[in-house]
Order: sequence, then structure tokens, then C-alpha cells
Amino acid sequence: MNKFKSFLAPQLQQYVIYRHNLGYSMKASLSHLKTFDRYLMQKQAGQALLQPSFFMAMQADLKIEHRSVNNIVASVRVFFNHLVRNGLYKQNPLKDIPYLPENDIMPYILSPEQVNHLLSAVSSRIRKVSPRRYLKYLSGYMAMVLLARCGLRIGEPLRLKLNDYRFDDKTIYIEKTKFKKDRSIPLPQSVAVELENYLAARRCLLGNVVNNYLLANYAARGLNDNRVRLVFHRAVSDIGLEQARQIIGNVNISSPTPHSLRHSFAVAILNRVKKRGGSAQNALPVLAAYMGHSEYKHTIKYLKFIDAQQRLELANFIDTHPDQQ
Repeated sequence: MNKFKSFLAPQLQQYVIYRHNLGYSMKASLSHLKTFDRYLMQKQAGQALLQPSFFMAMQADLKIEHRSVNNIVASVRVFFNHLVRNGLYKQNPLKDIPYLPENDIMPYILSPEQVNHLLSAVSSRIRKVSPRRYLKYLSGYMAMVLLARCGLRIGEPLRLKLNDYRFDDKTIYIEKTKFKKDRSIPLPQSVAVELENYLAARRCLLGNVVNNYLLANYAARGLNDNRVRLVFHRAVSDIGLEQARQIIGNVNISSPTPHSLRHSFAVAILNRVKKRGGSAQNALPVLAAYMGHSEYKHTIKYLKFIDAQQRLELANFIDTHPDQQ
């Protein structure tokens, strides 16, 4: 089915297929291109209108955050580069379009105590009902443990297969993650113990059912993304950490999401290094490798957030002094 409706629909569709066949993840870009396609339809635009001024007007017309507008412009720019390479356009009309100034983003960071409380809240919701539902509860809890204690991205534990856990050296092998990188990471001893307890329960609950996923749902299926998010947000509500996303000045203060556990893991590691008298800066290369960052800059940002208490105090001040916003 054609996802696009503007005069550029055939080219957009062909481009999406082309990029997908090259191995690129097109989920985000597809959303950006659909927004562009809708804007073309709204403006009843044809090829003659697609001048730099058209795209500058699009930047102003899109009533969304500057960061999102910039992402759309970036995706459309790459699309037009493709058209230029294929001889459909002589030059890219977005070549010299500047990005809009963006707000800084402050991720929601949980303190180590809050992470412990959250995991306890997830554990307290486990119910020994039918084998199918009990396994789902246990798998959801184990996913939370891996996110919180190992700093994994939400999709990484969900794709793990049984043989990705190495019993001998207590490591997990993570294949082709966000930046198409593979990595093997050692598990903290406490996490290895919890994982092996989970696997023992998993064997009993599945019986003769074959399931190759480490975090099993039932039958041949693995745990899904929506389930993990549901488990996380229920626990956040249980311990009273719900907070709406806020914009203060030029700073976006995020609400809690499962990815907050990854941020919190990195901050906790750097704080522990500091408390031992070490250098957080010197710890960054090891942390970057463990978390699977493709570029060092993605790890350096955590130096700005190595004191989670300051972030909490700011959020609390905003909640109790709304007149100061």
C-alpha cells in the first residue's frame, strides 16, 4: 500500500524501499517523510514551488518543537540528495536551509534508591496465576532489571536469544543494536543470579514448549515493547514518580520513560567512580563501550548529569513554585 499521497509519492515510496534494502532503519525517517508529504498536500505543492523559501515556510508552519522540525528537515534533505544523485533534481533545495535553535534536553534521572524502589514495585506486582501470565510477569521484571542494572536500550533485552547468555563467564551478547554494533557485556553478579533464577523458573513454566527468546512471553514469542513500557509506567505510578514533561526556558525536562533507566545507570556509574576518588572523565571510554555508543559524544553528555539530586531539586522547585516558570 502506498504510504504517500503528494505529487512526490512515487519517489518517496521508492526511496523508502531503497533505504530499507540497504539495511537502514526507516521508522523515524518514515514518520518525518509522511509529515513532509502531508505538508505538500496541504499546500497543494508541485515541483515548481519547491524552492528554499518553501522549506523555510514549512519550518515556520510546523507547530512542533524545533528539535522535531530539524529532524524532519534532515530527513527530507537526505531524500532530496537521493533525487539529485538520480538526476531528478539539479540541486538540493534544502542544501542551505539552517536548522532552528533547539532547547537543551534534561533526561529524567532516577537516583539509585529510586531505581531500587521501582524494581521492588515491579516485583510486588508479580502474580502466581496461570503459567502463561506468571511467565509474562517474570519476564517483565527481568527486562526491568536488565534495563536498570546494565543500562540496556529497551529493544536490546527483547531481542536476546537463549544462547546470548553465556553461563560460564556471566555475559550477554548483544547483536546489531542501534548503531549496527555487536557487543558482549559482563553482568553484575547480582543480575546474573537473578537471570539464572529466572531461567530456572522459565524452564518449569514452559515445559516442552520451545521458545528461543531469553525473555519469553509464551509459545514461540518473546516479550514485546508495549509490555515493558506498561510494566515501567505502572511501577512509576506505584512509587509516586509520575511527572509531566516540562519546558523551562530553553530546557526540556523529560518525563520518566524506560530509557530513563539507561540514563540513570550511566549517571550512577559515574557517581560511583567519583565517590571512589576516581575521574569520571577517565571512566567514559569504558562506559561508552559497555553501553554500545557509536560516538564518544553520546557518553560525554552524562558528565552534565552526574548529580541526580540537583536535577530532582530543580524539578521539585518547579512543582512547588509554578509562579516562577
